[in-house]
Amino acid sequence: MTTIIRVLVISLALVFTSAIDAQDFQGVATYKTQRKVDIKMDSTSMNSEMHERMMEMMKKQFQKTFLLTFNKEASLYKQEEELDKPNVGMGDGIQIVSIGGGGGSDVLYKNTKEQRYADQVDTYGKIFLVKDDIEKIDWKLESDTKYIGEYQCFKATYTKMVEKPRVSFGSDDEVEEEREPEMEERTVTAWYTPQIPVNNGPDNYQGLPGLILEVHDGKLTIICSKSVLNPEDKIEITEPTKGKEVNQEAYEKIMDK
Repeated sequence: MTTIIRVLVISLALVFTSAIDAQDFQGVATYKTQRKVDIKMDSTSMNSEMHERMMEMMKKQFQKTFLLTFNKEASLYKQEEELDKPNVGMGDGIQIVSIGGGGGSDVLYKNTKEQRYADQVDTYGKIFLVKDDIEKIDWKLESDTKYIGEYQCFKATYTKMVEKPRVSFGSDDEVEEEREPEMEERTVTAWYTPQIPVNNGPDNYQGLPGLILEVHDGKLTIICSKSVLNPEDKIEITEPTKGKEVNQEAYEKIMDK
């Protein structure tokens, strides 16, 4: 079944590719991201109504809009510029503080032809330029299909090992830090469309025979809300150059410190 699906998808991609091959193919996709918030509050210090209001406000803090500009070989992924959100008071001395209001300077450049990326990251006011190879994702093409907007999409999944979240309080914190993290298996689900024949997608998701329009990865959800192919204004995809250059491993060590 998987072989049949693969042949069907590749055939569709070839049809759409030949239809647009004469054009200088490029596009812009808008993605909405959200992350589930699951925080338990002490019922003695916060009533249910206040808890619901706080959870709703926190959810909005994790809802962001990103733009993916792409052509057949490369892409830029960046948070959409937005006005600063005011801090929200809830009464009783509780205030929700906006996080990262201006869209930030983070830019992810991917070159899928050369299988490399350059991630410009602002970390605590210091700019890093993380350059490395794109890690190959071992996607499994599934038989499920659905429409996202006008595009017929196909389902793909892969599994990865992630660190289990751990929460500890009190005098044993230092002991917890020294323990090896527990790992668990997570299945990531993506929906892609051969009607947009680029092997790219939002964030660090790519490698399918069509643009990825939707991703479910644990508590993170990314959904394409709009796409424009071959816009009137030509798109410039320029690799970022600002920041201290490091590879991914070196950057992670810096973050650990």
